[in-house]
Amino acid sequence: MPSLSPPARRPLIVRLRNWVGDVTLGLPTLTRLAGAGYDLQLVGKGWARDLLAGHGWPVTVLPKTAGDRIAQLRALRREARAADAGFGRRLNAVCFPYSFSSALEFRLAGLRAIGHAYEGRSLLLSRAVPRPQGVHELEVYWHLGSALLGADAPPPTAIGLQTSAQHRAQAAALLATHGLAPGYVMVCPFAGGTWSGEDKTWPAFADFVARVLPAFGRRVVVCPGPGEEAAAHAHFGSATVLEGVGLGAYAALLQDAALMISNDTGPGHIAAAVGAPLLSVLGPSDPALWRAWGPSVTLLKGAAGWPDVDTVRDAVAATLR
Repeated sequence: MPSLSPPARRPLIVRLRNWVGDVTLGLPTLTRLAGAGYDLQLVGKGWARDLLAGHGWPVTVLPKTAGDRIAQLRALRREARAADAGFGRRLNAVCFPYSFSSALEFRLAGLRAIGHAYEGRSLLLSRAVPRPQGVHELEVYWHLGSALLGADAPPPTAIGLQTSAQHRAQAAALLATHGLAPGYVMVCPFAGGTWSGEDKTWPAFADFVARVLPAFGRRVVVCPGPGEEAAAHAHFGSATVLEGVGLGAYAALLQDAALMISNDTGPGHIAAAVGAPLLSVLGPSDPALWRAWGPSVTLLKGAAGWPDVDTVRDAVAATLR
């Protein structure tokens, strides 16, 4: 009996969003599209290549200027057409960003993109899908994938971020260098951006790390991002500060953590994505729209804003018992 040849893969150019949390929450949709037979060609920030390395998808780093971005997309289009004769006759690109400029760049590059109708860009997209309102951001991206596939399905309960062997080795080397054993507590006391103009940084974080966490007898680890190093040493000196850790190695470190305590920020989403126990400390953020996603997540939010120190301490005790 003759062997059956595998089905042909279909190249799909995907523009990622520009924030760590967004890319992490878009991962279930990327996994679904890959499972449906699409050969993903991702375009995004340089850190996205590091973050998604465990999945094996190529990530082309986004240039800074519009002209270079259009030229890059045209080059990817030529490569895809050479691999798939039907590339130009179907929807062949996904635009996760909501910006007018991203849709314009796809159009000028000759790509047939699907994206959400937003900022008057519907005429630039080959298919513009209404953006669902009042749902979690992961479900917004999932909805776009459903539109491309022409099939509804419930989103997964877990994100399932994979780490690469290289990043697991990097994490193991860091642990050995700093005398750390699995079971430490990681904290992310930083947060980029704001929510409705309000700071997303828990005001009690530094005092909590200095005065409350030592009672639990665990090493505390903080991995500051670029520009956060001085604040990490100044305000979290009792913790082990690991500078210059890429997102892939960060994810691998989280897999060996007993607990992550985080503001509403990208590393918190990564912790949830690898299944690390996460205490997500929220103030102004709306958890219905932007909570960390997964069964290992405990949300901590006060009735009128931030949770108090006792609430967070009790949650740490319940997690580490």
